[in-house]
Amino acid sequence: MEKTTKLTKEDFTSDQETRWCPGCGDYSILAQMKKVLPNLGISRENIVFVSGIGCSSRFPYYLETYGIHGIHGRAPVIASGIKLSRPDLKVFVITGDGDGLSIGGNHLIHLFRRNIDITIILFNNQIYGLTKGQYSPTSEKGKITKSSPYGSLENPFNPVQMALASGATFVARSIDRDPKHLAATLDRAARHKGTAFVEVYQNCNIFNDGAFIALTDAKQKKSHLLKMEHDKPFIFGENNENMLTWTGQKFSVISSDASENGHEILKHNENGSGPAMEFMLASLSHVDHLPTPIGIFRSIEIDTYDEMLTKQIEHAKKEKGDGDLKKLFTGGYTWMNN
Repeated sequence: MEKTTKLTKEDFTSDQETRWCPGCGDYSILAQMKKVLPNLGISRENIVFVSGIGCSSRFPYYLETYGIHGIHGRAPVIASGIKLSRPDLKVFVITGDGDGLSIGGNHLIHLFRRNIDITIILFNNQIYGLTKGQYSPTSEKGKITKSSPYGSLENPFNPVQMALASGATFVARSIDRDPKHLAATLDRAARHKGTAFVEVYQNCNIFNDGAFIALTDAKQKKSHLLKMEHDKPFIFGENNENMLTWTGQKFSVISSDASENGHEILKHNENGSGPAMEFMLASLSHVDHLPTPIGIFRSIEIDTYDEMLTKQIEHAKKEKGDGDLKKLFTGGYTWMNN
């Protein structure tokens, strides 16, 4: 991609009024993205943000890059077309738990499996915010909302597990109220070659306020939040006194003093711990009295669809020439209605 002179976050700020509810977690995600973009060394005209429908999907308006505000759930399709026709562009998809996992779920799955070089940021507030508070695909079972007055009967999606199962080569999770962690995660995702997926826990202070309070409240988060780091043990707690270990069937919590407890120290491997371990990590939740992990679950590199397609087209051209569109349309048998 074309390099440019050093830009600043102000260079990526558009002249549009930012119109989210005061206190919305979307502001934090936008702020961290503006910090990340200048460090990528990519000119603004070579960056495209594509979104669907929802509060998150206003994102492209607020960045001084190219952007498309698409239709509900179809951002992965639009972004795929852009990347395949213009491999030189850096393409982002901005979506939410409603837009990306309901009507857009199938498109998202196929984007993951193809490994197109696109970065997807999914804002997960566990509610439909734009349409005023209905339960979403990630809302917890029993959630009482305007569309489920007696409690939702559905089990929620786990976006990280879906991305892992569908073959995304970079899968991570962060949270809006930890700006340093969020910026570092977005930066890693943006630099990844292949399909990168980041789920961001994002607070909707109007329709689902406090959904992640156990992970953001200063008095609670150290006991409930696990920050995964590559080649580091799974340590957490008020004084880093707890550590995850693997029993062969499940995770359990032990003392972090390995010299005393005699357990083998389990270390995180983001570059290929294997689907089983990645899935089990993604299943952990403070709701089940285990820590909720944030960080990078998987970061591997394999051939990307866009590169393979480009090579395939080049090979076909060498074998058969550039082709003639007019001849294709008018040559051979053509059906006509008399």
